[in-house]
Amino acid sequence: MKILVTGAAGFIGFHLCKRLVDESFDVVGLDNINDYYDVGLKYGRLEELGFQTQNIHYNEIAKSEKYNNFDFIRLDLKEKPKLLKVFEKYDFDYVVNLAAQAGVRYSILNPDAYLESNIIGFYNILECCKIYKIKHLVYASSSSVYGLNEKMPLSTTDNVDHPISLYAASKKSNELLAHCYSHLYNISTTGLRFFTVYGPWGRPDMAYFIFTKRILEDKPINVYNYGKMERDFTYIDDVVEGVKRVITSIPKPDRNWSGKKPNPGTSKSPFKIYNIGNNSPVKLTDFIEEIEKKLNKKAKKNMMPLQPGDIPKTDADISNLEKEINYNPNTPIEEGISKFVDWYLDFYDKK
Repeated sequence: MKILVTGAAGFIGFHLCKRLVDESFDVVGLDNINDYYDVGLKYGRLEELGFQTQNIHYNEIAKSEKYNNFDFIRLDLKEKPKLLKVFEKYDFDYVVNLAAQAGVRYSILNPDAYLESNIIGFYNILECCKIYKIKHLVYASSSSVYGLNEKMPLSTTDNVDHPISLYAASKKSNELLAHCYSHLYNISTTGLRFFTVYGPWGRPDMAYFIFTKRILEDKPINVYNYGKMERDFTYIDDVVEGVKRVITSIPKPDRNWSGKKPNPGTSKSPFKIYNIGNNSPVKLTDFIEEIEKKLNKKAKKNMMPLQPGDIPKTDADISNLEKEINYNPNTPIEEGISKFVDWYLDFYDKK
């Protein structure tokens, strides 16, 4: 079984690739290694997977020195002709598309990046899956698509037509495009709405990463919405377990789907949407307290208003994922934060 993972140098992509190659799957990783955040961290992840930085060149195949079942190609999804050649060469069975321009607030500053990567790049993936008859396309969506929704927990049966950031709109667009291809070309697609993923090797633009860095530097942290935020923090290992199970859980048309009462999370086509979360929201103030405990150092807090594009609370209804793939996230926040901080101190040599 051969699997393409795009965004392989990213946070979730790195962890997923490691899990898959450790379990002897044949994997090809693809990433453009852009500079949205520190490329040193991205190369650090690739080095952990057995790649030497000097051996990674644009549009060339790099071989892992640690795993003989893992190749990596630096490539941008916008380059459709080159992407088609990758699909032709490897004859993939499954595709996991995690490559995207991330970040809610950055989408306000640089909207072009989101249209190019999240819309055009995803369209190119869909075209490749159509041409090369991929068995199952799994792709990253986001809890951000819930936008102005206030009913909790957030469910895939809910309408998500009111996004409040361009990032969220781009992810909602991915779901719409995927449904079109599922319907028109019988391509099995599954969208995964990730809920605040955290853990070792995480993204430096995420709050927990910023909090840890600034507390260690004795600098104040910005606490938005005056601390009245709740997030369904989901530890990376739990997320990867869910993604791995979804890959081979190929969606079939929902026999109970009705156009008179359409369920947004399924279809009469081979299309599915899941939340991947913890179903256990944590107050932002409690989350910060766990970081403080682990660091044995109090944070200096700047209490700030809610930022444009932010959602005050997320809480994932994961009942369909629990029922259909036996998904059971079980990492407590104390353990997850402890593992992240241990990694951070080691990676940045701050022990």
